[in-house]
Amino acid sequence: MQKLEITGGKKISGVIKISGSKNATLPILAASILTNKKITIKNTPMVSDVVTMVTLLKTIGSLVKLNKRKKKIEIINKSSLKTFAPYNLLKTMRAGVLVLGPLLAKYGKAKVSLPGGCSIGSRPIDIHLNALKKMGAKINVKNGYIVASAKKGLKGCLIKFPKISVGATENILIASCFSKGLTKLRNCAIEPEVEDLINFLTKLGCKIKRVGKRSIDVLGVKKLKSVEHKVIFDRIEAGTYIIAAAITNGRVKITNINPKIILTEINLLSKMGVKIIRKKNHIIVSCPKKIKNIKTETKPYPGFPTDLQAQIMVLMTKAEGASIIKENIFENRFMHVSELRRMGASIEIFGNKAKIYGKSKLNGAELMATDLRASVCLVLAGLVASEKTTINRIYHLDRGYEKIEKKLSNCGAQIKRLK
Repeated sequence: MQKLEITGGKKISGVIKISGSKNATLPILAASILTNKKITIKNTPMVSDVVTMVTLLKTIGSLVKLNKRKKKIEIINKSSLKTFAPYNLLKTMRAGVLVLGPLLAKYGKAKVSLPGGCSIGSRPIDIHLNALKKMGAKINVKNGYIVASAKKGLKGCLIKFPKISVGATENILIASCFSKGLTKLRNCAIEPEVEDLINFLTKLGCKIKRVGKRSIDVLGVKKLKSVEHKVIFDRIEAGTYIIAAAITNGRVKITNINPKIILTEINLLSKMGVKIIRKKNHIIVSCPKKIKNIKTETKPYPGFPTDLQAQIMVLMTKAEGASIIKENIFENRFMHVSELRRMGASIEIFGNKAKIYGKSKLNGAELMATDLRASVCLVLAGLVASEKTTINRIYHLDRGYEKIEKKLSNCGAQIKRLK
């Protein structure tokens, strides 16, 4: 099993080009099921979750060309696809459940494995299933599979999500495009990745209208067009490398981004003392001698993202005084804390709150990654730890970060992959 070995104490300085967003690419790939026309998706990150979704599309019958060098995916669907998504492909990737909506909307049936992915709480899919039931689907969950049918097709209706859910918004949004009549979606997620999906679907010929901040109306269509689409940048990767520069007292130019999308992260890190110069398509990050302590919490977009909670916690260990972060999105998302404590961090947990004492001296250790974002927070900790840090189970990391050791080593980090 592969590992990362990091020798800390090196400043991160240079230029880092941010990859396309994994969390935008995956729902767009799922939405491609709706059309038999050629789809071209550009700026796609070559991470394992994307490769798994491509494999899933191939398994159900899509013709897919994946060009890793050009970061491009081309898809042409056969006139009829299989409607079975097996466990062996969905066990490591939660986003695999996003094929449920388009398969059910287009073919009137689907059998999709319950998803896997990161072990960071229950993350129930009841919101997805209840919405599809309201649209006329009959659904049973049996032997680890969702078995769904809608013989007369899905019907448009009013759906108010009981809580904000990115995955449910995406799944039902895609399904609504092929439903009969008007579907009114309320209390929707408004993450940039959802917006990118709407842009893609609109290019396809879907009739989607924003009627409020968290309200979307979708009028079902029958025919779609060929489309070429460039995926937005990965805002979580961008935030991770901002923190990498700050924590190592480095200076990094972060390119291929839209700073307006990550204003919350930029403003919060600026409050901590991180110096960030904004330009149109890039930012320049440098760090003062002192990091300020703060109190913050995770929220749905445009709030501070839960996917950066673990990373900013590492920066908090270097702050003046104690910081507090409250996790509002997922329960059980402090699993990285035990590993940070083993490195010397002083962190207390009170329910869904963590108190992080600053000025901690981090020491290298052998560590175990528990999920995607926890694994990258350990990389950040390793960059400033004394001596060597070894991180095991980095397959979590490969699910969402493209060539992380190459991007960091190009900027001065002493990091290598061990096989």
